[in-house]
Order: sequence, then structure tokens, then C-alpha cells
Amino acid sequence: MAAAAVGRRLLLQSETPRRQQQQAAPSPWSAGYLNTWLSQRTPVFGLRLWVLMGIAVGAAIVLVLLLLFLCLSRRRRGRRAANLYHPADAKPLKQQQHLQHQHAPTPAKDIQEIVRRQQHQQPAPTPLPQPAAAQMAKAEPPPPPPQTLQQQRAQLPAMPAGSKRSTAASGLSATTSGGSERDLATPRSAGSGAMGPEVSHLGWGHWFTLRELEEATDGLAEENVIGEGGYGIVYRGTLQDSTIIAVKNLLNNRGQAEKEFKVEVETIGRVRHKNLVRLLGYCVEGAYRMLVYEYVDNGNLDQWLHGEIGEESPLTWDMRMNIIIGTAKGLAYLHEGLEPKVVHRDVKSSNILIDKQWNAKVSDFGLAKLLCSEESYVTTRVMGTFGYVAPEYASTGMLTERSDVYSFGVLLMEIITGRSPVDYTRSAGEVNLIEWLKNMVAERKAEEVVDPKLPERPSPKALKRALLVALRCVDPDGHKRPKMGHVIHMLEMEDLNPRDQDRKPRRDAATDRSSSMEDGSLSKRENQRYR
Repeated sequence: MAAAAVGRRLLLQSETPRRQQQQAAPSPWSAGYLNTWLSQRTPVFGLRLWVLMGIAVGAAIVLVLLLLFLCLSRRRRGRRAANLYHPADAKPLKQQQHLQHQHAPTPAKDIQEIVRRQQHQQPAPTPLPQPAAAQMAKAEPPPPPPQTLQQQRAQLPAMPAGSKRSTAASGLSATTSGGSERDLATPRSAGSGAMGPEVSHLGWGHWFTLRELEEATDGLAEENVIGEGGYGIVYRGTLQDSTIIAVKNLLNNRGQAEKEFKVEVETIGRVRHKNLVRLLGYCVEGAYRMLVYEYVDNGNLDQWLHGEIGEESPLTWDMRMNIIIGTAKGLAYLHEGLEPKVVHRDVKSSNILIDKQWNAKVSDFGLAKLLCSEESYVTTRVMGTFGYVAPEYASTGMLTERSDVYSFGVLLMEIITGRSPVDYTRSAGEVNLIEWLKNMVAERKAEEVVDPKLPERPSPKALKRALLVALRCVDPDGHKRPKMGHVIHMLEMEDLNPRDQDRKPRRDAATDRSSSMEDGSLSKRENQRYR
């Protein structure tokens, strides 16, 4: 018995260390073991193992999300590029004063300056005097050297097989005419190129195929070039029904040019007025963007005032007044006859085309802006031509129809004097047309401002009425400028009989001042105002 008890005791003593060892070494799958293992410190900044594992998992998740985001962004960018690809966006071609002076195709310019004439020996530019209300506040240096016709043609897309294009230089500045039209749903030829995606969004359903315009212009032949500029080339063409048209083949294909192409098509496509150039249609095929206009075959006002045409056969005073009144009627229709009203933004002599009956037609609506009736102004980037831009628009970017009135006033001064708005070839006091003319009127030298090329001088009454209208239109305070409808009334006042005038008992101060000029002289108060 004693021996058995001793044996059991020894057996228990031998099993006790084994049980303690088993209890000291827990199972790898037990909670205590995992807690101990995850809580041990690592050599990485002494962080515990579970912290490092959490950081690694978080980094992996972020990396996966980043890769997914990059893949989706690339696919979206590819789709957007495919949907919005416009091979030949365009701004309507500016009718330039001379072919050697053109706009550079860089729409980033705020104000596109045009140098009127290139002299063989041009003196160094004289510092420009500051006109009232900081008229030249936004003026920029002259544009880069003009491109040649060959350089512009290098930008044209490749012509389809079977078409031709010659390589001679030519060109007059003219604009456009008639043409067949049809709905977008019924194209006339099935062999034309692919349409740009924006065709269905232009809001105007008349168009020409590329094949039609190639046939009309003899394959865009060089001998049919009638004008060129920074944004394209103008061709004279004849449709199969013998209608003569002008086709602007637009070169630039990005940014501002595409917007202006759509503005001209959407805004002016349905407008019909005898003093506005009629836009007949457009062509959007493959890499081509073209605008088709009625053809106006008597040049533009800039050519008649400053070009060789005007030197040989200058415009008479009656012709000039007929042109300026027609221009005023076209602008008045844009401002007062449409809803929303249209602000042209680029009224200048090269954009006033003239037909055989000496009627004016306002052209080039690529910079036009719409202004709703409830809006008094719209804020936009300053665009236009140096010398014609209203001072408040140049300094603030606030555009109203009175900005066009200012440009019209400069145009009226230009047609009276035969001078460019800014001419660096003249002496310091005569560089700026507005300041020079104001000084001449203030010094009672109005008779000396008339264009010396005029075959017959106008009567003092007619001259000073035109000068007063011009000075009112360029008033530094935009609110004091007359509306275009009132401008027409003042210019045509001599055609009104006394009974017509009696029917308007309430006349504002401007009309009274105009009536006071019947004796052929400006009042002392008017001279003081413009001194």
C-alpha cells in the first residue's frame, strides 16, 4: 500500500511540469496567442505588428482606388476627345484693309490691332495721346508679322481626291451671296465626308456639301481668291443655278474660333435686312468649316477710303452719307429689331461692304454677343479692333449696344475725314482721329477736317450736322450716347419737312442742338464741350 501510494505520488509529480508546459505554450489559434503575436513590437519605429499590418492594408486600398480612378479618367478623356473633335473650328474671316496687313491666327489677343497702311519709309511710332476716359487703356502692341497666302494655305487640311487647288497670289476684300439651301436631314450627296458632331446643335438647318462648294469655287482655286485673313480665305464661287456666292474657308480649329463660327451661324443665320450681309449657309464636313454668304461685289468701305480704289475714284459726299445711314440702319435693326438684341462688337470700315447701288451691308458677326431685354450689359472678354473699341468696354469688359454706337461714331469720323482711327505716320497731335477732330472743332476749324479727296465739298450745314452726330456717338460717357434709332433721325433730319418736326413737340437737347446747326455753325457751348 505504501509502495503504491509512493508510486502514484511520483507519477503525479512527473506529469505536473508537463501540464504546466502545455498551459504555458497556448495553441497558435487561441486568442491569447494571436494577441501576443500581433502586439509584439517591430523594428519599424517600434510600431506594433498590428499597426504595420493596418497601414499596409490601407495603402493597398488607396493604391487600388487610385489605379481605378486613373483608368476611368483616361477612358472619359478619350470619349470626350472623340465626341468633341472639331477638325476645323473657325472664326469668320475678317475683311482686312490690305492683304499685307492681316490678323495673326491667335484668338488670345484681347484687342486685335490693324495697321492701316504700310509705308516704304515709316517713321518711328509717336506716343499715342490718351483720349477721353482712357480710350486706349486696353490697347496692345502691334500683332506679329502677317502670314503670306502660302503660309495660310499650309494650314488647310488635305483636299479630297479629285479636287484641285492652284498656287498663285491674288485677292480683294469682298463678301458673299445666294445659294441653294436644304434641311440637314436631306443631304444632297452621299459621298461627302463625315459630319462634325456639332452640326445638329447649330440651330440653323441650311447647309452646303463640300462637293458643292468645291465645284462652285473650281476646287478652291487660287484665281477665285477674293480675300484672306488670319482665320481663313474667301473664295468667289458660282453655284449650278448661276448664283454667285462667297465662301469663307476657315483655318483655325480650336477655342475662340469654334465659338465664333457657331455664333455667326446661330445668330445671323435667320436675320434678313437689306443693310446686313446675308449668311446663306455653311459646310461642316471632315476637316472643313465654311461659311457661305451673299456676294457683295463692290468692295468694302476701307478699300474706298484708304485703298487704291478710293485714290482713283473717291466717294462723293452723298455716297458717303448713304453708306453711313445704311450702316446705322443695319445696326439699329440689330439693337432694336431683334430679341434678344445683337451687339456686333466689331464695327469698322473693312466690315462695311458696298454693293453697286452704294448701299452699305454690315458683315462679320463672329464677335457678336446677344443681350437680353432684361440685361443692360454683359461682361465679356475685350475683343474688337484697335481704335474702334469704346473706352468703358476696354477698361471694364462691360458690353452694351452703346459700345457699337461708339464704334459707329469713329466710323463716321473716318468717312468724313478719310483718316484712319489711329495713324502712326502722322504727327503727334494727329495720331488719334478722335482727339484731333475734337481739337479742330473746338478751334472752329471744322471745314479743314473734310477728306481732301472729296470731288465736291459738302455744305457747311451737312458737314457740321455729321460732325455733331459723330461727336455725340463718341461721348466718353456711354449713357450720353444716342441710340442708333436716334442717330438715324439726326442724320436724316434735313429730309424731314416742318410738319414732320411739328409732330414731335418733345425733343431732347441733342435734337435741339442738331436743329440749331441749320445756320451752318456749331454753338459756343458745343465748342466748349469738345475743347
